[in-house]
Amino acid sequence: MDFIEGEILYINKPLHWSSFRVVRVLRAKLCQKLKIKKLKVGHAGTLDPLATGVMVVCTGKKTKQIAALQAETKEYVAQIRLGATTPSFDLETEIDAEYPTSHISRELVSEVLQQFKGTIEQVPPLFSAVKVEGKRAYEYARKNEDIELKPKILVIDDIELISYDLPHILLRVVCSKGTYIRALARDIGEALHSGAHLTALTRTRVGGITLDDCLEMEEIDQFLAGI
Repeated sequence: MDFIEGEILYINKPLHWSSFRVVRVLRAKLCQKLKIKKLKVGHAGTLDPLATGVMVVCTGKKTKQIAALQAETKEYVAQIRLGATTPSFDLETEIDAEYPTSHISRELVSEVLQQFKGTIEQVPPLFSAVKVEGKRAYEYARKNEDIELKPKILVIDDIELISYDLPHILLRVVCSKGTYIRALARDIGEALHSGAHLTALTRTRVGGITLDDCLEMEEIDQFLAGI
């Protein structure tokens, strides 16, 4: 493999790791292996620290393919807790409000999910890297400053209820680039009149690449030793 000329690696991002940390660790290990000081390394699509799953990492000239790779359809498995909200729409922040869930049934959830299939508008989370007047949205959110984020057009190709165990539901979501599953959890909660937030997320596929194609971070040293 020629990492300087360019390669594409598929990594199962560990829980609590930032996407930047994955890139930084891989770059360091590759530079050590190749006995060089610098190497161009980038990823095609950020995963939040609280998410796991398929992460596409490019080196060398393959980094020119990042934009095309980011545009690939993605699949996620998401666990959502109904009846409670958080400011970040996930477990990064504490629960700020609770709501009744006694009116919710499996049938109602399945019915509501269909509202999100197809081309939809989604307002990104305040706790996100979306830029507003040159600053990231999360910079405003962490200072409790109010800003208005414009909705984005995106496509949900498929959304399926895998399991139902109130207050938790497990979903499979196939979607376009730019979809925030945290924001989808928020919107599903609002549609169910119960509030909701994301409690676990795994990206199971990017294009044709699945978790079965991915290296674990603890396997990297052994992988590099064998090439």
